[in-house]
Amino acid sequence: MPQQGNVKILYLAHDLSDPSFVKRVIMLLDGGASVSVAGFRRTTQPVEGVAGCNVVNFGQTFNGGFIQRLVSVIKEIVFLKRYRHLFTDADVILARNLEMLAIAVRGRSLCSKKPAIVYECLDIHRLLLGKGIVSNVLRNLEGWLSARASALITSSPAFISGYFNTLSKVRLPIRLVENKVYPVPAIAPPPPRPSGPPWKIGWFGIIRCRKSLDILSELVRQSNGAIEVIIRGRPALDQFDDFHKTVSTTPGLKISGPYKNPDDLASIYNEVHFSWAIDMFEEGLNSSWLLPNRLYEGGLYSAVPIALKEVETGKTLERMGIGVTLAHPLSASLATFFSGLTADSYKTLEVTIVNKPTSTWACTQKDCIDLVEYFGTFLSRSHYGQ
Repeated sequence: MPQQGNVKILYLAHDLSDPSFVKRVIMLLDGGASVSVAGFRRTTQPVEGVAGCNVVNFGQTFNGGFIQRLVSVIKEIVFLKRYRHLFTDADVILARNLEMLAIAVRGRSLCSKKPAIVYECLDIHRLLLGKGIVSNVLRNLEGWLSARASALITSSPAFISGYFNTLSKVRLPIRLVENKVYPVPAIAPPPPRPSGPPWKIGWFGIIRCRKSLDILSELVRQSNGAIEVIIRGRPALDQFDDFHKTVSTTPGLKISGPYKNPDDLASIYNEVHFSWAIDMFEEGLNSSWLLPNRLYEGGLYSAVPIALKEVETGKTLERMGIGVTLAHPLSASLATFFSGLTADSYKTLEVTIVNKPTSTWACTQKDCIDLVEYFGTFLSRSHYGQ
């Protein structure tokens, strides 16, 4: 059964196992909403529950498997009447990503009293950004589907300026909700980080950037033990030739397995001096616009972020006057930076992070309440027969 609250939200997920999706569910619950959850998963086993909410599993999909995902979405749309109760009981359908927006629109059509739809888009798929027929069809579909929605939620200003205000056919009010940490566990202040070398870089989260792996491998090889890279999270193994072989054969490159978010954030970031906030997975496209979760997680626990100057993450850090921003060629810039790094210069970098207020990096329950109240503004706008 849904959790009890004032606004009844059905949250549709493209990946029920994604920690950022779980975070949003917790935000909605702590904001006072009733939450029902349904969607696809990237794990082999069904997801039994999300933050105490029962889950309707639509099935398994796969990273990069666009055709398989498309077939799965069409199948669910055809047979969606079996889940009609999920939609008729909702005030708001929150649809995460384009495929879930399609399911939301179909589900809404099954209701006599129409719930509002909010489109949540935290990544812009590369197929939406091309100039060919497929990209044009997908943008037109996104525009048509979003015309049935009431609002758009996204996580970076660059998504708005780089896509939604230019190439996209979405014409919706936009609410920016950054990828800030939530909830924040109450943990005692950590002991001071030991001065390097070895300087430790943490690369945490969804590990999918082959260029980053190549550059970081080269960096630690050439450092003669002065630099270590610690990898934790979920490697997207389909994006690498042989991820585990590269790690196992590169001294100074270590993989420490998955971690629990947010419970383990303090321990993993306190272990490192720097947070790798670089993603070149979709260079020039989505990777240039996003503000990654690891930016906020590392900032909250005072790990100095490393970013590219030319992308939104780097521009944001430069506006804030914090972090390390580097230019291409990245390998050379990294080597130059670390060759001049001292204990004193690191401490200066760390202090600028420490001095930022917690609200820079983390949400409060008040932010959650405000978000749910925003969804509540759509309750009086239900339509009949549309």
